Amino acid sequence: MSTSPAGFAGIIGETVADSTPSWAEPSSARAKRPNVVVVILDDTGWADFGCFGSEISTPTIDALAASGVRFSNFNVTPLCSPTRASLLSGRNHHAIGMRFLADTDTGFPNSRGAIRPDVALLPQILREEGYGTYLVGKWHLAPLHELTPAGPYQNWPLARGFDRYYGFLDGCTDQYEPELYEDNHPTAVPDRPNYHLSEDLADKAASYVRNHVAYRPHDPFYLQLALGATHAPFQAPREFIDRYVDTFTTGWDVTRRERLERQIELGLSPEGTTLTDRVDGVAAWDELDDEQRTVFAQLQAAFAGFLEHADAQLGRFLDELSALGERDNTIVLVLSDNGASPEGGAGGDVDTNAPYSGVRRSAAELLPLLDELGSSTGGAHYPTGWAMAGNTPFRRYKQFVDLGGVRSPLVVSWPAGNVEAGSVRPQFVHAIDIAPTLLELLGVQPPAPMDGSSVAAALTSDSPEIGRSTQHWEMLGHRAIWHDGWRAVTRHVCGEPYENDEWRLYDARNDFAESIDIAASEPERLSELQELWWKAAHAHDMFPLDDRPLHELIGIRGPVGLYAERQFVLRPGQGHVPLSSAVTGSNRSIDVTAHFLADASAEGGVLLSSGNVQGGFLLRCEAGRLVFEHSMLGEHVSVSSPEPLGAEVRTAGFRLTAHEDRTGDVELVVGEQVVASVHLGNTSAHLSFWGMDVGEAPVSTFSSAPLHPVSAGLLERIVVDVHPAADDALELAESILASE
Repeated sequence: MSTSPAGFAGIIGETVADSTPSWAEPSSARAKRPNVVVVILDDTGWADFGCFGSEISTPTIDALAASGVRFSNFNVTPLCSPTRASLLSGRNHHAIGMRFLADTDTGFPNSRGAIRPDVALLPQILREEGYGTYLVGKWHLAPLHELTPAGPYQNWPLARGFDRYYGFLDGCTDQYEPELYEDNHPTAVPDRPNYHLSEDLADKAASYVRNHVAYRPHDPFYLQLALGATHAPFQAPREFIDRYVDTFTTGWDVTRRERLERQIELGLSPEGTTLTDRVDGVAAWDELDDEQRTVFAQLQAAFAGFLEHADAQLGRFLDELSALGERDNTIVLVLSDNGASPEGGAGGDVDTNAPYSGVRRSAAELLPLLDELGSSTGGAHYPTGWAMAGNTPFRRYKQFVDLGGVRSPLVVSWPAGNVEAGSVRPQFVHAIDIAPTLLELLGVQPPAPMDGSSVAAALTSDSPEIGRSTQHWEMLGHRAIWHDGWRAVTRHVCGEPYENDEWRLYDARNDFAESIDIAASEPERLSELQELWWKAAHAHDMFPLDDRPLHELIGIRGPVGLYAERQFVLRPGQGHVPLSSAVTGSNRSIDVTAHFLADASAEGGVLLSSGNVQGGFLLRCEAGRLVFEHSMLGEHVSVSSPEPLGAEVRTAGFRLTAHEDRTGDVELVVGEQVVASVHLGNTSAHLSFWGMDVGEAPVSTFSSAPLHPVSAGLLERIVVDVHPAADDALELAESILASE
């Protein structure tokens, strides 16, 4: 008797002789679908590519634009995680749990720090269609407390549809010493001369494609190359930065005017486009003093060098595609996740750890540090004025729903796709339209409805009928809606009732830059758009509205992760404690106790190391003496025990008391006795971009002492006790647990 299980086209008898085999159709027998490469830059403004009017050299991206299509009306969200979530899902970000950054779960369904597990993402859909799926670079779609060597992994790239992953899981990282992950595990920074992350990511992307073509030559691939550039810290080889040292001495006001002129010449901005007013809080360039102009021009040079260097690495990757014979049938998209960033503050800094720590240094203080630009200790951030220029001709920048925050450059190139080379397309497109557009181009049906719709026809037509008629935004309480060429926008003031928000209205059909507010003359139309926004808010899970500022929201940790623990234990041989754990700084009052298994009276070596050459703290032994060192923005403090540890000592460490004025005091403790103390002039949660290690200092260090791992068998564990009274997150966690 013969049988055939469901789905099996052959026959199964009792023996092979009376059975008929069957195989799935080989991929070689099918027409190969196009490959897809999505390149996402970070915090790059609409006006920063050369092909979008910039004086910054981006020849690779410009060549893609010359052979493909530029979209002048492509829109995103004003923060990175929501844009990436929308792009991968085709869904509005609130409705899928990514209202805000992935940094934290705020406790509400619209802001879980991760995409809802029932939402199919583009790589999951394409993998089911036979695609190889690869992600290289930034993820930032998992809550920070899940970014540990032990996971949990359900929100990591491999769990969300990618076959392979290599990159960094957090929102940003150091370009020379990144906290890297491969697939589901941490991996060391490659030991190579002059290492740079952008170069490494391009190499890894090429490696994935090379292997794919070798072993799956008949299958297409989807590859997402998500560079760390141009998110601060700005780091690049010095020769790239030096090219721009004189370029920006004319200042951001002149740069804005010249960029707009070029945009009009390129057909990106319509004739008659007017620059928006200079943003409140940004000084006129001519009002700055000589020191400010010198420093600010060079900080922008660091950004420009960083972008040009990233463009060069993209060029190397595309050359590899061509060498493999895959370039012609590969759809390449290049875009930015949001507008240029104001997070450097009014004055920027040579070291991004300063503004990220709330420290604002004057141009006079920064002037002697300019030689460090782009290096390990010179990961810069520019002043807000340059973010304004990066978003020319629009108003504001990242975090805001004005066009400066949500208008992104988009270049699409597909040599085999018969696109109109060098064309500019004016149709409204949003990040949620990318997934349905790609699926249509690939001939794949989405498994579930998406909020976006395909604009594939725009690759060959400039018809205004292509695309949707309505799109909404909300971020940090700021709100906007676009409908049939009209856009209403409000900048919300934290803590103020939402009904007090002052809305502006723009005729986007005739006012490309949104420079003329016509709310007063069109009250009925404004009212209609406001009503439409509230309908969208109810339909897309935007509630509760949350106007807490960015730094406060990032600080919400909830009752999860090491940050919420009253005590945690670290042991030699365990994995690296990432910066995202938020326990690696010096901003919290803690007791750190090393437990020894043997006599440490003549020992040397690192017991606990946090940070790298940029800053951090160290607990180590030196000829039996206990030593604590702390470094922040070049301020180095150290203290050691006056005598070597006794042979009988089995515990030693330090007690850090952090004060509200951001200073601190450290006491060295041997056994139960305080043996020395020192005052810290500055403490911070962000001493560097590198986290913490037990028993070793595996990367560069600020210490002048020769460092080596602690002797095997000496250190049993490090116990970290958190002082509850100094820990707001702990109090919040306890209150949440008590209410359950």
